[in-house]
Amino acid sequence: MILQQYYLGCLAHASYLIGDETTGTAVVVDPQRDVDQYLEDAKSQGLTIKHVFLTHFHADFLAGHLELRDRAGAKIHLGPAADAEFAFDRFGEGSRLELGRVRLEALETPGHTPEAISILVYDLDRSADRPYAVLTGDTLFIGDVGRPDLLASVGVTADQLAGMLYDSLHEKLLRLPDETLVYPAHGAGSLCGKNMSKETVSTLGVQRRYNYALQPMSKDEFVRLLTTDLPDSPQYFAYDAALNRKERTGLEETLARNLRGLPLAEFMEKRAAGAQVVDTREATEYAMAYVPGSLNIGLSGQYATWAGTLLDPTKAILVIADPGREQESELRLGRIGFDRVEGYLEGGIEAAEAQPGLLQHTDRITAVTVAEELESSAPPLILDLRTPGERKEKRIEGSLAIPLSHLREHLSEIPRDRPIVVHCAGGYRSAIAASLLRQNGFTDVRDLVGGIAAWEASRLAVVS
Repeated sequence: MILQQYYLGCLAHASYLIGDETTGTAVVVDPQRDVDQYLEDAKSQGLTIKHVFLTHFHADFLAGHLELRDRAGAKIHLGPAADAEFAFDRFGEGSRLELGRVRLEALETPGHTPEAISILVYDLDRSADRPYAVLTGDTLFIGDVGRPDLLASVGVTADQLAGMLYDSLHEKLLRLPDETLVYPAHGAGSLCGKNMSKETVSTLGVQRRYNYALQPMSKDEFVRLLTTDLPDSPQYFAYDAALNRKERTGLEETLARNLRGLPLAEFMEKRAAGAQVVDTREATEYAMAYVPGSLNIGLSGQYATWAGTLLDPTKAILVIADPGREQESELRLGRIGFDRVEGYLEGGIEAAEAQPGLLQHTDRITAVTVAEELESSAPPLILDLRTPGERKEKRIEGSLAIPLSHLREHLSEIPRDRPIVVHCAGGYRSAIAASLLRQNGFTDVRDLVGGIAAWEASRLAVVS
């Protein structure tokens, strides 16, 4: 048996290739949309990908099931409660797929979503009775379980799903042997849970002992636990969950259409016509020179998550990137189904320098200078973009709190008649916020270099 995990750090997403060497047959579970790595690895190991499984309809990324169907001829398998536009095999409780010396068996484990399944993996050379591993999707994570609120707006309440999740865990997964390996679909950083470990594999015995959500408690206690203190879910989650059910264009065709350089004049015409402009360069480079109205979401951070939060997938998108990174910028948008990219600025930001007066800049400011200005007769407003949980631990006294994910809807609460200094934990989110504020007409905006970490490193006071 071959069982290979692929971990995509920017989306905290894990997918799996399972192969049987005796038959040369392979299965991919919860694939990302760019599927070349699965095809290449399967070929190098003498395998043919004949099946692709989704443990559920993912909300945080667009899965590659249709790409594997179209490029490898793989048959798609979903849980029996799933509803989709494309043809698929219903893989319900007790369903088996025999692959020579490997067997896959379904457990229906609703809770994170109604159609969720987990997949038992048997290595028949080890045991035909005890599973070697279980692929749990978003039902059970390492250190956590799937959040139940993501479908609360489509006819199923969070309380109902949390109750289903309790039953799935206690009646299905917790009955498996302690030595069973647990392979989830996400890790730390994903918003599909709230307390995930950085580990990407564990055993059921370890989870039974240390996972907070698996400790002895009643169903009512579990439901209360799972439905409080949940982080915000990005707006694009509902969009992706719906898109994963639909027939759509494959990623290769999409990139072939979208990945084209635009001369400055055409780029600016499209911008004037209402296209969104996302600049994927680093914050320091963006601050020195940027196209007015552009949003700075750097490739070095959680680019796809913030693009999904702040861009509209139904409207045209234009990209500005460092030369050579245009494809990466568009590929990572494609991973979350943001396919309405109309091209990138040919030649990058240097091409825009040809138009005098076009480019603007954003000031950045050090912690020590901010502290000095706070003691002046015209102190700036400190705008804290972190989450409520981060702010609860420490904050700059007198700062205004608006999480970045809600900044656009709370712009009216920010005064326009005084300087604004934006900050987050380390500087990534504040760079995004500075560009968003400038985009919305705020002119005196500065970005605190290094965020609250730099503030503390300068031995400046924080409030707990």
